[in-house]
Amino acid sequence: MLLDRPGSAADAIDALLADPALDELVAAHRVLDPLPPRYAAWPSGLDRRLVDALRQRSVDALYVHQAAAFEKARGGHNLVVVTPTASGKTLCYNLPVLDAVARDPSARALYLFPTKALAADQLAELRSLADAAELELKTSTYDGDTPANVRSVVRSAGQVVITNPDMLHAAILPHHTKWFKLFENLRFVVIDELHTYRGLFGSHVANLVRRLRRICRHYGSDPVFICASATIANPRQLAEGLIGAPATLIDDNGAPRGRKHVLIVNPPVVNAELGLRGSALLTGQRLAQRLIRDGVQTILFARSRTSVEVLTTYLREALPAPPGHPSTIHGYRGGYLPNERREIERGLRDGRVRGVVATNALELGIDIGGLDAAISIGYPGTIASTWQQMGRSGRRNGTSLSVLVASSAPIDQFLAAHPDYFFGRSPEHGLINPDNLHLLLDHLKASAFELPVPADERFGLDETATLLDILTEDGFLRPAEGRHYWSHDNFPASSFSLRSAAQENVVIIDTSGTRHRVIGEVDLFAAPLLVHEQAIYIHEGAQFHVDRLDWDERKAYVSPVDVDYYTDADLGVTLKVLDVFDEADAGGRAHGEVMVAWHATLFKKIKFHTHENVGWGPINLPEQQMHTTGAWLVPPDTAVARFDRETLDGALIGLARLARNTAPLLLMCDSRDLGVQAQVQAPFTGRPTLYLYDAVPGGVGLAERLFASSVDLVHACLDAVRDCGCVDGCPSCVGPVVEVGPRGKAACKELLAAMA
Repeated sequence: MLLDRPGSAADAIDALLADPALDELVAAHRVLDPLPPRYAAWPSGLDRRLVDALRQRSVDALYVHQAAAFEKARGGHNLVVVTPTASGKTLCYNLPVLDAVARDPSARALYLFPTKALAADQLAELRSLADAAELELKTSTYDGDTPANVRSVVRSAGQVVITNPDMLHAAILPHHTKWFKLFENLRFVVIDELHTYRGLFGSHVANLVRRLRRICRHYGSDPVFICASATIANPRQLAEGLIGAPATLIDDNGAPRGRKHVLIVNPPVVNAELGLRGSALLTGQRLAQRLIRDGVQTILFARSRTSVEVLTTYLREALPAPPGHPSTIHGYRGGYLPNERREIERGLRDGRVRGVVATNALELGIDIGGLDAAISIGYPGTIASTWQQMGRSGRRNGTSLSVLVASSAPIDQFLAAHPDYFFGRSPEHGLINPDNLHLLLDHLKASAFELPVPADERFGLDETATLLDILTEDGFLRPAEGRHYWSHDNFPASSFSLRSAAQENVVIIDTSGTRHRVIGEVDLFAAPLLVHEQAIYIHEGAQFHVDRLDWDERKAYVSPVDVDYYTDADLGVTLKVLDVFDEADAGGRAHGEVMVAWHATLFKKIKFHTHENVGWGPINLPEQQMHTTGAWLVPPDTAVARFDRETLDGALIGLARLARNTAPLLLMCDSRDLGVQAQVQAPFTGRPTLYLYDAVPGGVGLAERLFASSVDLVHACLDAVRDCGCVDGCPSCVGPVVEVGPRGKAACKELLAAMA
């Protein structure tokens, strides 16, 4: 490491980039050139009080995207604004809302944010602008922490209600009669961080919006939807799918940008045979330590809460505060008290906090100012999320640095070896399937509870009448005078979560204290893997031993432990094709409906750090089944014929591993959202077949997207296996030799080349 250098953050970044010790680890380095601002004239008719308030804040003109958003929203157009982090997206919705309230105090707006922290931050920003404009704005957050006396005031007088989808689902829509002033006068609905509403959660929220629009029509309102998103490949498609209506795309960013250096750093190899590299966490810590020491305000993103605390401890030890002064380095994660988080955010904005280690809680649009450097420890899971984190560095003028430190995980190593997949590709698609029958039936029940459903009403599907008949036969609805009324004892919105496809969850109960307490829950599909008896369940970094799982009662009883291992369950999976929706290459590529049955068979005890197998045990739980959507690939017979059964088996194991690790680059999903199975002699095709399926009942569109991009998937897998430096297999490509055999890697490469 070089000695301390006085000077600007740009000088310190330049010095770091010139260090040969770092240069050896850099897998890719791109420079994003600075961009000047582009302004537009003040929109005609914008309330003068708002113009004056913005000028007091040194905003002498709007950026072109802000002005365009105001004009479109005022004209009654739904819109989706897609510009980079710190480009002023907040004004794109705050200005039309405040302008409407300034002209008509009875006007109302509803803001939806995915997290409480983001809602609280945006509340402060909205109030600040309203106060500067001398507008008497009645606004508050409405979430689980809102006191009862405040809730009643918000319901009756709140001009802007700031909440989250979960509260809208369970507390607002079911009790809409208490909110009639909001729904009668609702002019705008703001959905921020649109890109987070994808997959299962996004499919739920799309149905939630269907319910919201039903209630708005009942009260005579037709609000404009304003969506804001980080960069994704299909923002308009996602927005229109979510709100069920056309939307105008605004993506012509007018905000300025300083020069930005973007690096992918790969820790040094420590075991070439096993493909293991040095710790990403320690590599990131050393980078941050030097940057903070040299005066560069830095944020580190860690993948877990435990990593946040470990990194914060390391940095504070390496960079101690002078005696009598508070540390300038802080952690930031879920579990901190709200006032702690607000103080850290203020410290980042005013410069008192020089370094912060955070989970992805700070990835979203919370205002922490523009920092000088952002370091992501490990690939965050999607290209869009990575750019979100990288966007946390960069002031409007001056040089900034963004670094992705690759871990030993296969997808990290793939990106380090093929940086063009990161820099050269559009970010992933956000996919939803609001017409998933499992979800649709749940929301149709909730909607019928809220308002009777006419027999001819369309709720998502043309077959709504058939669904109403099914719910009537099951005793949930009662038809009368052309409408279907709720007639069941339970409260439908409380029977399902927006974050899960399972109707039931397994509740996790800590039995160690004098009184049992619930510490969490897990959906029914994941429970056999995570809370089987003798499992180690990890919650906020704390370890719990699962003493008993009462499957019938959906309760797991746990007690705290401190052990040096975690558990990993093995699944026996069978897959059966039920229907083919589309196919290509004479059946070599297809997608359709599949039935997946799985049975947790045994668990392994895996030692931390070394990943040694230190024990095992059986799992005795019933088999589970689901119908979902899948895509499948069949290698050409000419390629398959070259291998004996054992070699072919190893090649397919490697192919499944490659597909599991590279498919998330083509989809905006976590690898856990996708199931993968290879069959040497598949019953449906009669040939060796690779299946990829949505790990959600009914599917959310992942398999269909994979079918459409299967050629890209094959090429990505081929690139990964061809360019990996190992000889016969390693965790970064097809898997270790003990799993795929001595010829498995070569055979897998041949199969992929034949399929490409």
